Amino acid sequence: MGESSRMAGRDAGSSNQIVDPLSTKSPLTNPQSPNNSLIDNSITDPDLRHATTEDVPRLQAMLAEAFMEDPVFGWLMPNDSRRRARLRRYFGIDLRYYTLPRGRVWTTSDLTGAALSLPPGKWRVPPHVSLLQGSVFGVKLARAARLGAAMEWRHMRLARGVGGAHYYVRDIGVHPDMQGKGLGSTLMSPTLQRCDREGLPAYIEASSERSAALYERLGFEHIEELRVGGSPPLWLMLRQPHPSGVKR
Repeated sequence: MGESSRMAGRDAGSSNQIVDPLSTKSPLTNPQSPNNSLIDNSITDPDLRHATTEDVPRLQAMLAEAFMEDPVFGWLMPNDSRRRARLRRYFGIDLRYYTLPRGRVWTTSDLTGAALSLPPGKWRVPPHVSLLQGSVFGVKLARAARLGAAMEWRHMRLARGVGGAHYYVRDIGVHPDMQGKGLGSTLMSPTLQRCDREGLPAYIEASSERSAALYERLGFEHIEELRVGGSPPLWLMLRQPHPSGVKR
């Protein structure tokens, strides 16, 4: 999705009222804490670091810009005048309640890009997060729910096929001003290197041909194309570990 990756549940390079999760502080552990076993401390690029909850306001705004022209989000949020605000809310929920507490978010020193990923056993979206994110889609909630359910079912099927353990690259987002400069590849590098060290595959959903081409260069292969109810295509992609290092 842009120079990002995939939907509810893309990539960019991506109502009914309930309690606003962005108006309260979430009791998250600091992702940089040495006691957090999910953290990979071998940062290979000096401009990359782990994001924290303090970065959420700027990151959600950046990701909204990265995914503004994403085909799948455009289908789910057809009102151009409201899409930016909806995307900011969507990514704010995702960061605070899903990817930061359960996984890791790599970003740059200037917060112009981010890679959101989940480690083995942590990829399924908790029900309360699905409920919060569902409020973002307004009258297109049923459409988003159908697509999200289809994505999860195929993800579960793939997980069984690879023996369960895998890393899930949920979203890669790069600000439009920084796209086309290789930042998406740089942001994905720490996660893919970890996959190689641990001998585990990585899974991603690409929502544009541009992002799919980027992932192919990084060693991902197409396994299926998903369309639901007239949606734009999602390319489901899997990367097997490369013991010699990240494929360039």
